[in-house]
Amino acid sequence: MTRLMPIAAVIWMAASGIATAGQTVVVELFTSQGCSSCPPADRILSELAERDDVIALALHVDYWDYLGWKDKFAIPGHTKRQRSYVRAIGKNTIYTPQMVIGGRDHVIGSRPMKISRLLQRHATQDAHVNVVATRSGDQISIEATPSGTAPVPAVVDLVTYLPEATVDVLRGENAGRTLTYHNIVRTWTRLGVWNGKSPFRAKAQVPEGVPAVVLVQARNSGPILGARQLR
Repeated sequence: MTRLMPIAAVIWMAASGIATAGQTVVVELFTSQGCSSCPPADRILSELAERDDVIALALHVDYWDYLGWKDKFAIPGHTKRQRSYVRAIGKNTIYTPQMVIGGRDHVIGSRPMKISRLLQRHATQDAHVNVVATRSGDQISIEATPSGTAPVPAVVDLVTYLPEATVDVLRGENAGRTLTYHNIVRTWTRLGVWNGKSPFRAKAQVPEGVPAVVLVQARNSGPILGARQLR
């Protein structure tokens, strides 16, 4: 309990600052059920997932599966996305837990003070793109329009996620632990490439009741320019 309280307090203060600024910040956590260093970062993401002004996404990777426990939520595409982020900043090494904030800043996912500072900094930045997403039944309608100077070209992606799941880990570094995860990414679909000038419009099919996120991001793993969450 003594370990959880400081994390919750720091994340609450960071999120309060974001709410004041009125800017939504996208946080991606690269994590694994086979990583003993990840549970503290998973708890931080759980705190962020409760906020309306943060879009928190957990991307489970598969490169620790060889340690004895296969992560049931791991998707090879998540590892590929993480590698792309790392290459974009001129690095070669991937690790867990890693957070990428706003598609730009990288931080160890279990460091709440640094995460707090980065969240507050991103909250003060203007969004480059206004994203509107509405759903009717199993159809989502998406429109993206520039609200500033947006790097071009950009990509528009649709992400679906599982809000919460609890797993009993039987082997590997976390053997014997029961771990709860939030906002677990299950699908990641490219809707198109956008020139950043004329409005981008698209429709997508998502099962009714499945939460989704629309992301507009500069190509080559650049900064996230705009986002919208449909819970």
